[in-house]
Amino acid sequence: MTSLTNPYSQCSLDVKVSVAEPLLTPAQVSASNLLKVTLEAAYSVPESFVPVGPQQNYMVGLQVPSVGEKDFHMVFKNGTLKLGGEREVVPRPKKWPIPNILAPGANNIPDSFIVGGPYEEEEGELNHPEDREFRNQAECIKKRIVWDLESRCYLDPSAVASFQKRIADCRLWPVEITRVPLITLPKGKPGKLEKTEDENQLSFHGVAYVNMVPLLYPGVRRIRGAFHVHPYLDSTVFEKTKCLFSIFRDTGHHLAHNNKAGGLNSPLSKPVSKNLKEEKPVKDKELDGRTRTGDLQAPSIKSQSSDTPLDGEAPLSHNLEGQQYLEAGTYIVLEIQLEKALVPKRMPEELARRVKEMIPPRPPLTRRTGGAQKAVSDYHAQIKSISKAILDEYHRMFGKQVVKLGSDVDSETLEEHKCQLNYELNCSGKYFAFKEQLKHAVVKIVREKYLKTTAFESQEELQTFISELYVFLVDQMHVALNQSMPDDTQGTSATIHISSEQLRLFAFEAEVNENFEMAALYYEERLVREPQNLDHWLDYGAFCLLTEDITKAQECFRKALSLNESHIHSLLLCGVLAVLMENYEQAEIFFEDATCLEPTNVVAWTLLGLFYEIQNNDIRMEMAFHEAFKQLQARTLQTKPKSTGTLENVDVAAAGVKREHSFGPWGTLHDSATVIKTEGLTGIRPRSSHLLTPHLTTELHPTPQGPSTVLSSLDEFVEESSKAQSETQEPITTLQPLEPSLAQKSSNALLKELTLKKETSKCQDSSAFLHSTPHAIPQAPTTIFMETIRFLMKVNAVQFVHRVLAHELLCPQGGPSCEYYLVLAQTHLLKKDFAKTEEYLQQAAQMDYLNPNVWGVKGHLYFLSGNHAEAKACYERTISFVVDASEMHFIFLRLGHIYLEEKEYEKAKSIYMQVCKRSPSCLTWLGLGIACYRLEELTEAEDALSEANALNNYNAEVWAYLALVCLKVGRQLEAEQAYKYTIKLKLKDEALLAEIHTVQEVVGFGNPSF
Repeated sequence: MTSLTNPYSQCSLDVKVSVAEPLLTPAQVSASNLLKVTLEAAYSVPESFVPVGPQQNYMVGLQVPSVGEKDFHMVFKNGTLKLGGEREVVPRPKKWPIPNILAPGANNIPDSFIVGGPYEEEEGELNHPEDREFRNQAECIKKRIVWDLESRCYLDPSAVASFQKRIADCRLWPVEITRVPLITLPKGKPGKLEKTEDENQLSFHGVAYVNMVPLLYPGVRRIRGAFHVHPYLDSTVFEKTKCLFSIFRDTGHHLAHNNKAGGLNSPLSKPVSKNLKEEKPVKDKELDGRTRTGDLQAPSIKSQSSDTPLDGEAPLSHNLEGQQYLEAGTYIVLEIQLEKALVPKRMPEELARRVKEMIPPRPPLTRRTGGAQKAVSDYHAQIKSISKAILDEYHRMFGKQVVKLGSDVDSETLEEHKCQLNYELNCSGKYFAFKEQLKHAVVKIVREKYLKTTAFESQEELQTFISELYVFLVDQMHVALNQSMPDDTQGTSATIHISSEQLRLFAFEAEVNENFEMAALYYEERLVREPQNLDHWLDYGAFCLLTEDITKAQECFRKALSLNESHIHSLLLCGVLAVLMENYEQAEIFFEDATCLEPTNVVAWTLLGLFYEIQNNDIRMEMAFHEAFKQLQARTLQTKPKSTGTLENVDVAAAGVKREHSFGPWGTLHDSATVIKTEGLTGIRPRSSHLLTPHLTTELHPTPQGPSTVLSSLDEFVEESSKAQSETQEPITTLQPLEPSLAQKSSNALLKELTLKKETSKCQDSSAFLHSTPHAIPQAPTTIFMETIRFLMKVNAVQFVHRVLAHELLCPQGGPSCEYYLVLAQTHLLKKDFAKTEEYLQQAAQMDYLNPNVWGVKGHLYFLSGNHAEAKACYERTISFVVDASEMHFIFLRLGHIYLEEKEYEKAKSIYMQVCKRSPSCLTWLGLGIACYRLEELTEAEDALSEANALNNYNAEVWAYLALVCLKVGRQLEAEQAYKYTIKLKLKDEALLAEIHTVQEVVGFGNPSF
């Protein structure tokens, strides 16, 4: 009704419906559900579908369980055929499946729209990258039938249970599609036109098989996707869906009665009587007594509209119209949505609470003393340390001259000394080292005393702060110098600091050499140093898995998880250990929590799927594997444009720079680039043998002379250190102080080239071999199972690996590959099954003959089996490749050992020099020392053996060769001391011990028991 004052205004009517009591009880509401099915469109329909000629009614139908024992027939009618040419707009409103609504817009469902989405996120059949082009053409250019209808169905508790059971039993759901011609009635009431469906046979009868299993995944309420349309054939439909009932063929009269339509026939069904009144009682009886989908037990296929079984299935040619769907590539896009998930998903909060209940709370962190006073005290300590080092350098350069002149040193001489000292400090790099040493103390003063933790707003504010800071630092420097000069300077002993990464290297060496007791000591040393570092606990747990101490491994992984309850790898490893100990309830909690905390983690989803496989839960296993594959696919698409770096690595290597990219055990990236020129060891001056006791000390004797030089040099250090921290105008972060190594300083070329590099980058180099990733090795496209295998192999969870390998073998994207056979070989090599290992390595080599990892493992096989000649050939081939294998450290070590056995000492020396540069350890320096000793290069041998002794002074072989060196150079006291520790540490090499005795007899000393 239009208003007279405003012709555009419209009347509105508010309707309120209420009942005296709720129609459903709270229990019914919680157990019931609401099913919504949205039919969007059918794309790429057959070319025979044309908009001209007789009008057609395009229909789609499916059946769902409803109230009681009857199924609800959900039918979508009156689809609109479009010729294409443009894509359907999104978002567009969904419509009620109610015909003949005349009010404009009244058939649109309020606040309900079709929004579409990326193909890859759909649950249907055409969601792969290779389908993108076809779908773009079909949805833009080709013909389509559009419905945009949403039908709803209430599911009572019994229907929900039936729906869930039928999905589990049948998995695929038949969605039928057909076309029925419409004609107008020749006789009717005047002015009224009605339509009826032709009574000819059912035409273009097709079916789409919708995978409903995702609705049984925990927390899933909606599936949407595109599904191929196939010709409707009873045998195929029954085989795939266990359903014999056709909603269009077998309920033709029923639909006609309800929808004012005529009867429907199919080429595979018998004719239907035209007398509706006579047929209705019989038809209703048949419908009531018909066997429901999923409850079929009969072995033969029966027509649901007759009481006799079909004699035979009609051949494909009898449904030529349905065959056109396949030829055209027709597919329908539909959405199925539930109000509540059929399988509830555990909430992240609940999972976190359960994990917290299983993992004991970690002890509180130790309180660290801090504050402004502590920062100033640390600054004083660094000033004293640097001043003492500068005095040592001054005494070394001018000590004798100052002693001769005494108190007659004039100001010009002191100024000249100052210039020369500054020049020497700059040239040697000590000036920079002193600045770095002082930097951390300055940072602490800025943070703790001046409370500056953010960037400066202007340059003027920055300069003002620098001036104020400089004055304070200089004043405090004088306070510190007055406290220590000149009488308090006492020589302090220094020890070589071994980092946690070096300890990890030494432990791994002991693992490979099967010295598990020594490896355990190294791992425990790391834990004692940093008990709050969860990586150390994970490494120790992986070692316990290698030694099959599952209980201790579980303790380690749970300790790591107690330090960080959100650490994904700790959760996964706790889950793996729970499975190995058959504690499946806890395992599920750990794996689910990992997928909740990091939904994009491929390994987490894959391990969850493997767990469900053990539990024989096929539906959830399929869900987890599907999610893992989807995440891997998404990650691959994101990283594909960034796949560069192969040629860069090769160019860098060719230029003489050895760049190692290595991932730390749990994802930390270490990049180290070291440029080292390989030079001979000739002309190296001997060093004093002061590393000949298990506890080494070096006395420093600084002199108090030249204080003005020290003060002026410290002024420059303080000024530049303060500027370096402030000029960045960035938040200042806390850095760990660099501990200066005051241990053995050698003037020879060997330690200048090797030891200095080792001190500056030992953390990166010592672990480079452990987790190196050779980027230039051509990698086949990875699968979710191979990625999981790499994770499990890294943590020594070999018990899980074979199960994953079986999936990799059957995976469509996987199958037998070089990496597959290589992993098999490594697992059998751990068991000392050399025959199987060789067999799998042969398979791997056939697939990728140029893979350095294959030749490296092959070398290990021959080395462990005693065939050193073949091992030598494999190792030499491995190191000749442009790209390194993943375990170059042990390849170098074992190849050098073979060279020493075969008395090829020059080659051994070269090999050990390379490995000392890459990842120095006691064994690498020992090998270099042995090679130099056999070449009669005693000075170089002593240097290398001293380095080995400093890294591990409990190695009897190192002491033995030190004893031989000291015997050869005639140092009796040191020779006897080295021999004493050789005997004390129980040298096992009888031949080497006999050689020592022979040399002792020749020189006439070295054995105090003579």
